[in-house]
Amino acid sequence: MASIYKRKGKFSVVYRAPDENGEIKQRWETFNTMAEAKARQKTVESLLLTNSLIVPNARTVRELLDEYVTVYGLKTWAPSTYEGCKGLIDNYIVPIIGKIKIADVNTRMMNKYYDDLLKVKAKETRYHHSKSEFVTPSTVRNIHKLLRSAFNQAVKWELLDHNPVINCTIPKKAEKEREVWDIDTLTKALDCCTDPILFLAINLAFSCSLRVGELLGLTWDCIDISQDSIDNNRAYIYINKELQRVSKSTLEKLGSDEMIYRFPAIYPKNTTVLILKPPKTKTSVRKVYLPKTVANLLVERKAELEELSEIFGDEFTDYNLVMCHPSGRPMEGQVITNAFRKLIDDNGLPRVVFHSLRHTSTTYKLRLSGGDIKAVQGDTGHSQATMVTDRYAHIMDDDRRINTEKLEHDFYKGQNSNSDNESANSSSDAIELVKALEKSPELMNMLKALLNK
Repeated sequence: MASIYKRKGKFSVVYRAPDENGEIKQRWETFNTMAEAKARQKTVESLLLTNSLIVPNARTVRELLDEYVTVYGLKTWAPSTYEGCKGLIDNYIVPIIGKIKIADVNTRMMNKYYDDLLKVKAKETRYHHSKSEFVTPSTVRNIHKLLRSAFNQAVKWELLDHNPVINCTIPKKAEKEREVWDIDTLTKALDCCTDPILFLAINLAFSCSLRVGELLGLTWDCIDISQDSIDNNRAYIYINKELQRVSKSTLEKLGSDEMIYRFPAIYPKNTTVLILKPPKTKTSVRKVYLPKTVANLLVERKAELEELSEIFGDEFTDYNLVMCHPSGRPMEGQVITNAFRKLIDDNGLPRVVFHSLRHTSTTYKLRLSGGDIKAVQGDTGHSQATMVTDRYAHIMDDDRRINTEKLEHDFYKGQNSNSDNESANSSSDAIELVKALEKSPELMNMLKALLNK
């Protein structure tokens, strides 16, 4: 069994397990918080009971990453994260520094490694086509993030006494602001759109601030579009899953914890499969209320699918999906993005990606709500409110500028206006006084006598 001890402000999970030679030895794994320690204690005790505990004994970077993926990655990563991290490890880390002993790794060495990576040709894969000939600063930053986490685990496992990667200097990433449509452009796009599926997709993505995977994973059991709900502005969608294509080998390694449903493969020899999985983060699980117009579009879509089910009969497979092919089969993101690109090209619209509609939605809702960040965050599913404020700070700046203009107009110009009125009134009084003196010689003589005193 495993025990927890507090020492030097940290928490250590202590247990006995066989080393690489089969000898039973005491092991210590150190964590910053009691919560982390308890979670590891529970895992260790469970694995000890089934004789499946892997004791970290890494000596090289490659061995460390193997254990890191097995002990940490397989239990915490989503399928897409697993595939991305494995790609970085297999393509850019192990071939270059995999044989180096972890005890020999230092900050200076890693700085040089990161600089040299920028001269390495980018790897092409079946599902990822690099936009640049060489490894980009963005990819180097992802590699650094992965190695920093792996070496943090090495410190927790007491393989090292410090993390040699944490203080490295990494290449700066040139931030490129995403192009987004304004409301006038979005309205024009909807006016031009003749594809009913794309029309529904655009409206849902905009009104509900959806990611593409969330849109494609939406099912009818998570939608309330009853007439009573629509009439009383209570119609909503509940986002609790997303559609994603992953490799079969990844699913076998990760198990079924990260999967809600696996769609049958059309071709048995396919190496990938479509699945429904939980969303990106816990806060991504959310309820979003529907405008009546969008709710009625969903009513029409439901009626259309019922009609298609009757037409196709046994050939229609009902997966309960809102966005699907006429046969009921799940619809992948490429179908939507291709149709969206065609809409743009055919109508001379500014080129943006479909995901940018989520940004247009967030922008519009922030302005519509007067900057109510928490309300908007509830719709977008961002894990932290700061993600909304950081990404959309320019919107808040615009509103602050407008407020300044209003302050100038309503307060300061108002004061100037009163001053001008007083000056105008004073001038008018003086003119009237002169006219009165001209009409009355007696009054003029009296005023002269007073001035001479």
